[in-house]
Amino acid sequence: MQHMMFQLPPPALPVRGSDVLFPVRRIYCVGRNFAEHAREMGHDPALEPPFFFSKPADALVVVPGDVVYPPATADLHHEVELVVALAAGGRNLNAAQARACIYGYGVGLDLTRRDLQRAARDKGQPWDMGKGFDQSAPVSELVPASMCGHPRSGRIELSVNGRLRQQGDLADMILDVDALIQRLSTLVELRAGDLLFTGTPAGVAALQPGDRVSASVEGVAAIEVHVLRPVE
Repeated sequence: MQHMMFQLPPPALPVRGSDVLFPVRRIYCVGRNFAEHAREMGHDPALEPPFFFSKPADALVVVPGDVVYPPATADLHHEVELVVALAAGGRNLNAAQARACIYGYGVGLDLTRRDLQRAARDKGQPWDMGKGFDQSAPVSELVPASMCGHPRSGRIELSVNGRLRQQGDLADMILDVDALIQRLSTLVELRAGDLLFTGTPAGVAALQPGDRVSASVEGVAAIEVHVLRPVE
């Protein structure tokens, strides 16, 4: 009889008001979904629409908590994002089906080794080592939609050591949450347990060891993350 050689701990997120954990299957992300952020990165949002990339599920970090400043970078950037958790899925979803898939929402950080990302971009190589490294996806507890509704507007912001760096409004997304889910479902089959990072407003900048990051989405959640010194 076959059995597993060893067990791997399943990535999971806590749920507000519950002792049940939400298992995480995949982490999808969207790039350049806020026009001002696209511009600050040197891109024209009118010519280059939002696009998708992924992080491994075990890059997840449950916050509040700590992340270790990663190796092989001198330019670690913060990106605050609304995170959507799916309790169902499918292919080629319409707007109503996309909305029906949503379990709840959270706040996340898409941490990015910007120097590695840019080097890969300039060579036409994948972004994996710039985006999908260890501890690159801190996420808050999930808030069921039954508690917070389906936020499509509201302030999203991030501060470092008490100083505001990023601020925007969910209404400024180029593609809203339902449209993102619809579009993603034409590329992959979505399933329960999938997370979707929905894009970041302008103001991304570098973090340093010792920094304390605070981020929030109005009406959803807030998080705090401490950046620890690199492992020697």
